[in-house]
Amino acid sequence: MGTLLFELALTFYFAAAIISVVELFRGTKEASRLTFYATCTGFAMHTACILFRYFSAGHLPITSMHEASSFFAWCIVFIYFLLEYQYKIGLIGSFILPVVFVLMLSSSVLPRQMMPLDPVLQSYWLGIHTLLAFLGNAAFATAFGISIMYLIQEHHLKSKHLHGLFQRLPSIQVLDEINYKLISIGFPLLTLAIITGIIWANNAWGSYWRWDPKEVWSMITWLIYALILHIRLTAGWRGKKAAILSILGFVVVMFTFFGVNLLLKSVHIFK
Repeated sequence: MGTLLFELALTFYFAAAIISVVELFRGTKEASRLTFYATCTGFAMHTACILFRYFSAGHLPITSMHEASSFFAWCIVFIYFLLEYQYKIGLIGSFILPVVFVLMLSSSVLPRQMMPLDPVLQSYWLGIHTLLAFLGNAAFATAFGISIMYLIQEHHLKSKHLHGLFQRLPSIQVLDEINYKLISIGFPLLTLAIITGIIWANNAWGSYWRWDPKEVWSMITWLIYALILHIRLTAGWRGKKAAILSILGFVVVMFTFFGVNLLLKSVHIFK
């Protein structure tokens, strides 16, 4: 059952990603509606899949690379819906849904069996710490998509191509505002994730900080987004500079998520 639900979610996300990219060039209302409906259907299937694994395993399904990639994608779609509800900018999906599909595709080729929890993971901190981390990173992922939109829109302005896609994208002021809001949401979530992780580490291993690669790269991620917020408030760095830093921050997020797991030895490695 879980496999079927996952495959259906993957299929609808794939359809939504393809239609959303086509929408960039066609710009029809039908494409926008199809993107939204396909995403809603995929999200419903995805939610059912996560709930199935939750009740089957008895814990939040984020303890393997398959589960973690899938749940990361789910969190991004959740934030995408919040943005769509508040701003009603259909083209946001064109820059976010491809990221969702890549995460789901990565998840689909990874081992899917449900493994028993290691003793150290059998804690109520598992759900609290990981949920905060995934939602924070999902906000950064969405800010990444918004930053790409910003750079495209700014390029149109500088080149004076004030037609076509330019007219359908939000203004650079709106995109800068959304980017700032997303980072302002993601940063405290990541901060709380690190704090709860430190508390959990002390309970599990008797030390608050072990200089584990995942801990180090999570702190690097935190410092990058802290820098973005700091220089925005003190030096007035907005617009293009903020967008570039947001993109850089998400690259670090992805390395922390995938790179550490594949390249470095860490107690946080997903199975």
